[in-house]
Amino acid sequence: MSKRGIPYVWGGTTDRGYDCSGLTLKAYAAAGIELPRTAEEQYNAFTRKIAWDDLKPGDLVFFHGLGHVGMISRPGYMVHAPHTGDVVKEEQLSAWRKDSFVGAVRPDRKGVERWAQIQKQRRAPAPAMPTATL
Repeated sequence: MSKRGIPYVWGGTTDRGYDCSGLTLKAYAAAGIELPRTAEEQYNAFTRKIAWDDLKPGDLVFFHGLGHVGMISRPGYMVHAPHTGDVVKEEQLSAWRKDSFVGAVRPDRKGVERWAQIQKQRRAPAPAMPTATL
């Protein structure tokens, strides 16, 4: 909440400016939890998804085909970095937001560690295949 009023900056992760996922990345880093960088990666890092009716402060909420993320600040509200030309702010969760809701996650260290292991496996080179000779 202390970041309210800071300008939206695409790719921003500092107090000079934040984008939506940069803001959630910074918030969770302050709590000692390392999140992936983008909204889509943040959503996919956790297998346990939270329903709209079960949202609690600290949950990450995703909208517009995983193109936007905010964090529940209190019941019925989220803090987020909306778009270019705007600033970090708290906003009430409206019917419009509910219509574009994709899902939510409740980040925890185990979930992030599991995501990091999966990403490491994906980046590892494929094992060498035996070559047949004639």
